[in-house]
Amino acid sequence: MTTAVASRELNALDRCDRCGAQAYVRVVLESSGGELLFCGHHARTVEPTLKPLASEWHDETSRLREKKPVLVED
Repeated sequence: MTTAVASRELNALDRCDRCGAQAYVRVVLESSGGELLFCGHHARTVEPTLKPLASEWHDETSRLREKKPVLVED
């Protein structure tokens, strides 16, 4: 858990606090201002409990369904 909150896009260096997978959801707790990061799976698991306690719920799980361009070398 970290306390610095940034409004930047999550990247591959941001890891889930539960399992260490790439994080796609950032949760900022209203009471402490602390930040939690979750993968899509764990975000869905904790959402019913944490969302009412959050001042911010930044969800980038839609990026999981994006098609990445494939580089084809000749």
